Amino acid sequence: MSLLSVERLAVHFGGIRAVKGVDLTVDAGETVCVIGANGAGKSTTLRALAGLAPTAAGRVVYDSHDITGLPVHERARLGLALVPEGRGVFPRMTVRENLLMGAYQHRDGERVEADVAYVHSLFPRLAERRSQVAGTLSGGEQQMLAVGRALMSRPKLLLLDEPSMGLAPLVVLKIFETLRAIAAAGVTLMVVEQNARLALQLSDRGYVLDGGRVSLAGPSPELLADPRVQAAYLGG
Repeated sequence: MSLLSVERLAVHFGGIRAVKGVDLTVDAGETVCVIGANGAGKSTTLRALAGLAPTAAGRVVYDSHDITGLPVHERARLGLALVPEGRGVFPRMTVRENLLMGAYQHRDGERVEADVAYVHSLFPRLAERRSQVAGTLSGGEQQMLAVGRALMSRPKLLLLDEPSMGLAPLVVLKIFETLRAIAAAGVTLMVVEQNARLALQLSDRGYVLDGGRVSLAGPSPELLADPRVQAAYLGG
């Protein structure tokens, strides 16, 4: 059974039909990417899965639970975490305080400190900056913090919205290298990403959204080799 199953998902904003009947699945242990042009409905789909965008139609089943109508905090309690587009760190809190916000549902102090240590092992820069106010971090450091904060909830499924946006190429490579390590540790990932090549190289399977609908889907190596994907998204 899939960890996540999305059936005929539709999202409307006023008269705009941003997502028009999307079907997709994510199996436990997989990394799945969603690629497409700007305005294709990628981020809206991810926000709907997290409970941040209204579902006009369709059904979302996560870990055997129908979560279509659940609020954000209930989805988080079930093990679904979102790293939002634009990072969304708490700018006036320190790095450590931001991380602890990700563990707000946990009361075991030793467990929380173990999770902080794990995040520091993934992102040593955050250990160096632990007492620094998050709003003064670089964009790359804020992205590391956003990922680390999400990991503090010990998610089963980590949703990442445009993790490379606005970052220097070397920082992007570091972030994606760390995402591979997170996936290897057993966390299931779903990544919405404008950089189609990086996303497909990271993932096991991919979906291509076009105009709010799935236009292509399949194993990532096949999508990388598909002439339609190369022409539209890979510059080939």
